[in-house]
Amino acid sequence: MRDMSLFSRKRFALRSGSKGDIPEGLWMKCESCHQTVYRTDIEENMQVCTVCGRHYRIGAWKRVKITVDPESFVETHDDFLTADPLEFSVGSESYAERVERAQKRSNLSEALLTGIASLHGNPFVLGVMETDFIMGSMGAVVGEKFCRMVDDAIDRSIPLVVFTASGGARMQEGILALMQMAKTADAVRRINDAKVPYISVLTDPTTGGVLASFASLGDIILSEPGAYIGFAGKRLIMGALRVKLPEGFQSAEYQFQNGFVDAIVKRQDMRNYLGRLVQYLTPSESYIGSCHDSA
Repeated sequence: MRDMSLFSRKRFALRSGSKGDIPEGLWMKCESCHQTVYRTDIEENMQVCTVCGRHYRIGAWKRVKITVDPESFVETHDDFLTADPLEFSVGSESYAERVERAQKRSNLSEALLTGIASLHGNPFVLGVMETDFIMGSMGAVVGEKFCRMVDDAIDRSIPLVVFTASGGARMQEGILALMQMAKTADAVRRINDAKVPYISVLTDPTTGGVLASFASLGDIILSEPGAYIGFAGKRLIMGALRVKLPEGFQSAEYQFQNGFVDAIVKRQDMRNYLGRLVQYLTPSESYIGSCHDSA
């Protein structure tokens, strides 16, 4: 008689429309490789896909945590408040309400987090832009905070490191936002004149007025893999110039090949890479003392 055990085994399947035993949100589909990956693996890998290496955006506070020495970050210039000189509004939401919503979402007062920290024991001034704050756009407060960071670096003779991520100048502030391009560029001139190192790290995306000002003026310009880096959008350029743009245009890799970026550094390697740079670029106490004596 035929053994029916093979056909009588229990089969386990998730019922259609039920959650089964798998918690919601346990898996995610990578936007680049389209592979289904374990969400916890991505989070533990600094928001980098474990299959293809896609670097997902991370918040400013998370960036600080994975970059600096533990508990060394001290926030500065967090008391600047955004004004609404144009009384701008979209629909029923005013600009002031939009800023308040961004503050609650990002746990920041503005789109640029500034502070002083150490890396491998060496002090430096740190700035990190936040895309969750109106897409990291630059208004009057962001421009002012950048300039104050520059002053901090000059006063202490320690390097300045800025992680950029921005959609450009903030339209809600009109010409006042565009003026920050010249203002921050002049601040970079001052830090250059003071011979204090400035390292710019371009993350996804770095565009518009931020790229056209302080983001592109670093002594050393780094980038994360795959970051979108460009002034105007690809479709806008193609429409205006009626040309076909090369593959990978405005990617970090394209910018590196064309000499705009000095190095592409994976997120897992960024801390050690910056640590070496800050150490090399920080003058020793004996050197500072000899400079003061000679002066």
